[in-house]
Amino acid sequence: MFSLLSGVLCFCALGCGQLTNRQADDGKRYICRAIPLTGDASCPVTLLPELNAGGQEEELRNTVMQLRETILQQKETISKQIGTINELTTKLSLCASATADRKYDKGGTWGKDKQNTMGDVPGDPNETIDTLGKTMQGLKDRLENLEQQQMRANISGASFPSELRDLLQQRLGELEKQLLKKVSTLEAEKSMLSNATAAYRLKTESTLNALVERINELEKGGGDFISPEQFKLSLPQRTNYLYGRITKSLPEMYAFTLCMWIKSSASPGIGTPFSYGVPGQANEIVLIEWGNNPIELLINDKVAQLPLEVRDGRWHHICISWTTRDGQWEAYQDGEKLGAGDNLAAWHPIKPGGVIILGQEQDVVGGRFDAGQAFVGELSQVNIWDRVLKPVEIQSMANCTSYVPGNIVSWLASNVEVFGRGAFKRPLEICQERLPNA
Repeated sequence: MFSLLSGVLCFCALGCGQLTNRQADDGKRYICRAIPLTGDASCPVTLLPELNAGGQEEELRNTVMQLRETILQQKETISKQIGTINELTTKLSLCASATADRKYDKGGTWGKDKQNTMGDVPGDPNETIDTLGKTMQGLKDRLENLEQQQMRANISGASFPSELRDLLQQRLGELEKQLLKKVSTLEAEKSMLSNATAAYRLKTESTLNALVERINELEKGGGDFISPEQFKLSLPQRTNYLYGRITKSLPEMYAFTLCMWIKSSASPGIGTPFSYGVPGQANEIVLIEWGNNPIELLINDKVAQLPLEVRDGRWHHICISWTTRDGQWEAYQDGEKLGAGDNLAAWHPIKPGGVIILGQEQDVVGGRFDAGQAFVGELSQVNIWDRVLKPVEIQSMANCTSYVPGNIVSWLASNVEVFGRGAFKRPLEICQERLPNA
């Protein structure tokens, strides 16, 4: 009995000794941090939160996928815009090539020269496209870096850099603005080329119409004349009722050339061989010599004196050209340029819808003639162009090498009406007989 009691006591002592040497396990983990000797000697305990890496990785992956989808959409938009730019560039190149071919084949006009001198030459769109291509390559490199950062983030659980995303979005926005600006520029250039092409088409149609009329006259036969243009208008007396009237009017013009064969021995002054009046301005274009004054050219009632002498009773070929740019003018007699000047009704366009009178000066449109300003003599082949003719073209007509009808007004028997008893349309001498040395 005593021995049994002694065994129980020994077992209890051993068990209590083991419990006092071991703390109870409550399922938690603790972490201690170092503190300075002068600080609180107690050891603050901080519980470690349960780590949940799966949620952070999922959120990071979603963010990266959204940004990547945005980038792909931006790349697709940029690709479409680049395709549009390439298409516009191709069309502009074709238009520029066609315009250049027409310029060198047909000869430059004042309107074309005006475009080349009043504006700057547009830059090459390919340079901007190359720059955009380099920018796209840079964005591609940034995207690869972004994907590498995503992989590192999946491994280490690091947070996604929002600064890079904002920078990339800002760069894409700037690129989109550049594309839109370039497209607007190309559209403006395309519109300018379209306007130039339309003007050239109108001039071509006008020339073709003049040729069609000439062919129709040839098919009909020129009446008593060898050909429709081989006639002259004879005004033998200085009166206010003998004159010729051209049935056609003028369009709005920014340049013109007026050529004619003229013969007169009237004194003093040959009078008014040509006048064009419009509502509100009877002296829109006038060629006049009265009294002892030299021949004068009036544009919108502004005057320039011309160094021409035609009062010798012989045929002379004269041409006067004018352009609204700085009001520049030139005067030719028998194929030779005798004078030039500027500041004659500068920047004034010739107004359309007026009346052309041969032999009288108009005080009102189409009438109120003054016998003292009437033309006495003969006129033939009065032609008008809406451009400044080249010297070689004028010389070829003056020396009978060629005959070029005007594209605005051409000298045809059907285009000239005669008024007044004593005014006639008569057959014209052959060109060689009209030369000064004939």
